[in-house]
Amino acid sequence: MTRVAAIDCGTNSVRLLIADLADGTLTDVERRMEIVRLGQGVDRTGRLAPEALDRTFAAMRGYRKLIDQHGAVATRVVATSATRDAANRDEFVAGVREIFGVEPEVVTGGEEAQLSFTGATRELGEGAGGGPYLVVDIGGGSTEFVVGERSAEGAISVDIGCVRLTERHLKDAGDPPGAGALEAVVADIEAALDRVADTIPVGQATTLVGLAGSVTTVAGIALGLAEYDPERIHHSKIAAPQVHEVTRSLLAMTHDERAALGVMHPGRVDVIGAGALILDRIVRRFGFGEVVVSEHDILDGIAWSLA
Repeated sequence: MTRVAAIDCGTNSVRLLIADLADGTLTDVERRMEIVRLGQGVDRTGRLAPEALDRTFAAMRGYRKLIDQHGAVATRVVATSATRDAANRDEFVAGVREIFGVEPEVVTGGEEAQLSFTGATRELGEGAGGGPYLVVDIGGGSTEFVVGERSAEGAISVDIGCVRLTERHLKDAGDPPGAGALEAVVADIEAALDRVADTIPVGQATTLVGLAGSVTTVAGIALGLAEYDPERIHHSKIAAPQVHEVTRSLLAMTHDERAALGVMHPGRVDVIGAGALILDRIVRRFGFGEVVVSEHDILDGIAWSLA
């Protein structure tokens, strides 16, 4: 048995998985998530904001204590969209090195997609629908699309994410946002989906697997959960009409109405509309009848990579 620690630092959240690897299985010891909004303003300024770095490093220091407490023998830190885009990413790299004693890897979109595919599909059984899969990881700054069966056969990362699109079009668009702002979001999404369709063989996939907080939150609402329950959400199947209805509902709500939903993480209230709309347009564009929701994603892929 090997105890490992995986850290995924995205645009919206920083997450930790401490897990035991043994005999081809991955067993959770500790799984944590904090929304730190590292990507605050990056789409506009091209830089990581000092206060965003401070929030992120504070969360990471707490994670370092847990890693030491549980005795993990290997640690891998992966950073994604916001850090790829930032002119001052060296500040982030230096801070992470000081906290964890390892060099953070600012992975490419393609590498991010491969890790997400591994994390999402390695434990999927036939009950999930079977492959080939289209794995979609909707993040804060970007969304990764991966097609494959036992391994990733085609992947692309596009710059549509719940934080990026919210800051670009919805931040000052009313509460709830007006039709013009929503049309601008849809236009950005559809342009990105054009690139996806031109780059990877989406048509080969028979099962859509959705990852990350926007997808799991939509699933929790569709399932009618009074509070967030990862065990009920993991590997749930949400039909396309449910995706569309939840998306319509979220986009019609005020900020306070969304915040009152029991499954809603406080740090996701302002960006869930854009995240749900990305999922909605993917389902519509590529004609899937349902989405299989996975709580396991790039974080699990990072842990598997330490085997």
